[in-house]
Amino acid sequence: MSYGIDSTVKRESLYIAAAVVILSMLMEAVFLVTGYWDLTVLWGNLLGGGVAVLNFFLMGLTVQKALNKDEKEAAAMMKFSQTYRLLLIAAAAGVGALVPVFNVIAVIVPLFFPRIAIALRPFVGIKYSDAEAKDTNE
Repeated sequence: MSYGIDSTVKRESLYIAAAVVILSMLMEAVFLVTGYWDLTVLWGNLLGGGVAVLNFFLMGLTVQKALNKDEKEAAAMMKFSQTYRLLLIAAAAGVGALVPVFNVIAVIVPLFFPRIAIALRPFVGIKYSDAEAKDTNE
């Protein structure tokens, strides 16, 4: 039984992290151009973007571990993970809304960046070698 992080989980998490950084820079630019940028936007963006990437990574790890379980156990594991990851997101949004060092909009918007990145994934055009494709199918 392997306890390492699967190469697919690493690769997709890095893709999500890169997309979140790019979309975060775009969001920062919008705040700057509209004249609403201040340090609270930066701190909020770091909180929201960090939680978004962490959420995706934890989901990937859970899926990786669930593959080695029977169907009922895997479903329970996924439900447990989803519940606690949702609580993590809610806590981040709550902290972003209640602590004045964070801009609440800059906290919440990046939480949606992984969804945007996933939707854009087919258009990115990253090609994997045959060795990587075989590694992900094993």
